[in-house]
Amino acid sequence: MAASMTTDQSCFFALALGVSFLKCLLINAYHSTDFEVHRNWLALTHSLPVSQWYYEATSEWTLDYPPLFAWFEYGLSHIARYFDKEMLVVQNLNYASAATVLFQRLSVIVADSLLFYGVKECCKCLREDKGKSLFGKPSILAVLLMWNFGLLIVDHIHFQYNGFLFGVLLLSIARHFQSRHLEGALLFSILLNLKHIYLYIAPAYGIFLLRCFCFTQNNADGSLQWRSFSPLRLIALGTIVVSTFALSFGPFIALGQLPQVLSRLFPFKRGLCHAYWAPNIWALYNIADKAFSILGVKFKLLDITKLPKASMTGGLVQEFQHSVLPSVSPLATLVCTLLSILPALFKIWHRPDGARGFLRCLVLCALGSFMFGWHVHEKAILLAILPLSLLAVESREDARTFLILGTTGHFSLFPLLFTTQELPIKIFLMLIFTIFSFTSLKKLFRKEGALLSTLEAVYLLGLIPLALICEFVYPLTVWQKTFPFLPLILTSVYCALGVTYSFIRLYITLLTCSNATNKVKIQ
Repeated sequence: MAASMTTDQSCFFALALGVSFLKCLLINAYHSTDFEVHRNWLALTHSLPVSQWYYEATSEWTLDYPPLFAWFEYGLSHIARYFDKEMLVVQNLNYASAATVLFQRLSVIVADSLLFYGVKECCKCLREDKGKSLFGKPSILAVLLMWNFGLLIVDHIHFQYNGFLFGVLLLSIARHFQSRHLEGALLFSILLNLKHIYLYIAPAYGIFLLRCFCFTQNNADGSLQWRSFSPLRLIALGTIVVSTFALSFGPFIALGQLPQVLSRLFPFKRGLCHAYWAPNIWALYNIADKAFSILGVKFKLLDITKLPKASMTGGLVQEFQHSVLPSVSPLATLVCTLLSILPALFKIWHRPDGARGFLRCLVLCALGSFMFGWHVHEKAILLAILPLSLLAVESREDARTFLILGTTGHFSLFPLLFTTQELPIKIFLMLIFTIFSFTSLKKLFRKEGALLSTLEAVYLLGLIPLALICEFVYPLTVWQKTFPFLPLILTSVYCALGVTYSFIRLYITLLTCSNATNKVKIQ
């Protein structure tokens, strides 16, 4: 047992060291405008009083993350001054000296230490196999999380701090698996105050903690025993949540700036879709509207002069105007999102399946919000892919869904890296991660038959010609200047089919598991 644990630890540290070395090799790669976003936040938190943080607008990249992340940037800024003080001047827009690039890249790499810790704790929560191989579930999970393709290109090329944030999330999930629920709640409260996109999964946390922590006992059939409610536990939970938010937002409430902060965090004036359409239901909705408008004009059912310009000639604009189908409001997306996650929430309330049931609900909440949310970023798909990795190494059905969702979701991130220099890097990293995912999970569940059906395999193989067309063929055609947005639309729509299918599969698995559990109890 001791030798096995030593081997696992050695393997884990080798994986962590290897991916850290890879990240260092990407320091001088292309970086997006998000690099300037975070440099500007370093500058304004360092140079300006707290009262001006959420008002400062010298740069178009204003502070729009919750206060705890602002304090995180403030802390980094005190280290940044030893690299290059000029990066901390608010007026130095688009400043990217060699020292600035080095510091910001290293800050992401070092912050990923928390990701490694979160992964390590999650690996401890896996069910043990009787015949444990050298490269078993913990090692496979460690690779799927630490070497995740999406995290590598989004954080260490495109530039963001998602690894550090996912480290907090994974650590919170691990604490719930370890029945350390108050710690898990505290970590998630901190996470919400670092980046509010994690509100997507807040319903899963809220219902799970109320059902499985505040109520202490179940009936013999697994249903809720109402008399087991513990007011003290609810008070403890509420104290943790309220205290965290008070520490985060308190200074701005005292300054009378809460409305200003919230207006930055929730800019509903933006359109239904992000500049790059996320591969969700609205991508399919938008392309259906375009198809109907084209057919309407062709058959003289619509007057082209009366159609919104963006519908017929524009590209991927934020304010997308539908010409045939009804326009979608923020309220409509909220209703659709709530309806999409309600069955999962009902399941963990009615028949909770412990921490694993919570994790499945979390994935469905993340994917439901991605599918139907307002102005969803394509990078938000990682919020479903990474937690699903934990389920994928323990269940064949979840492994099947993971392969489909992971492959299509990661491919949908390709347009983020559009420079020629990064083309071979993203293709190579995608291939390596995808091949590992398929081979390792296939070996893990080799006794249970093929992971994918023929139709699913054909769909995923279709990504190869799509990549060839979008990355190599289309840029050489005359259409590139006339319709530059077409490869983005093709990518979003094709991947949206796979993401939608994965969402449906996750719900089928949820209901199948419920029925199987009930049959076992009846017998």
